[in-house]
Amino acid sequence: MYVVLVYDISGNENGQKTLGRVYKICKKYLTHIQNSVFEGEITPGQITKLNAELNKFIRKDLDSVIIFKSRNERWLDKEFWGIKDDALSNFY
Repeated sequence: MYVVLVYDISGNENGQKTLGRVYKICKKYLTHIQNSVFEGEITPGQITKLNAELNKFIRKDLDSVIIFKSRNERWLDKEFWGIKDDALSNFY
């Protein structure tokens, strides 16, 4: 399945440390496309592993992670407004 993952990590109570850990975990499974946004193909088993790894660090009262799921990237219309990063050239 194709997913877009976004996260919001609070700056309170070791937020920078949590932010770094969340970034590294997401980077193992998905492609970083913008600040706290990742996307890519992932299996249901990988989503389970990703969730388990993130749950070790996400502070339920301060942070959030949202995953948008699609069966396939082709069902997702994507538009870029503003700067288009060349690192993302395979996505548009």
